[in-house]
Amino acid sequence: MATIKQSLDELMKLDGILCIAVVDSGSGMLLGSAGGGINIEVAAAANTEVVRAKLKAMRALGLNDKIEDILITLGKQYHILRPLSAKEGVFLYGVFDRHRANLALARLKLQEVEKDLSF
Repeated sequence: MATIKQSLDELMKLDGILCIAVVDSGSGMLLGSAGGGINIEVAAAANTEVVRAKLKAMRALGLNDKIEDILITLGKQYHILRPLSAKEGVFLYGVFDRHRANLALARLKLQEVEKDLSF
């Protein structure tokens, strides 16, 4: 089991990662963060709304499923939001340089780190 800090430090080793955070989707507040390049507090709060909107849409559609991850592709960045399966209401939020990051590897590493993360 790894602490939030240990998990974030492990993720910061990924090629192309700019910043990573653990976010409370109830409040939009950071539980921990690492890296830089953007205002992670503002981004985490804004992307909380993305997670909430997707959950609302799933309920409206009657989908009995869970979000594995949400990928937002920008011209220069990838943003990955990954709700934690073991901790409802919390998600990992990573920002990656699109030209340096390996998207498949980033998704796999987020999944791997999520399994070991403890609060």
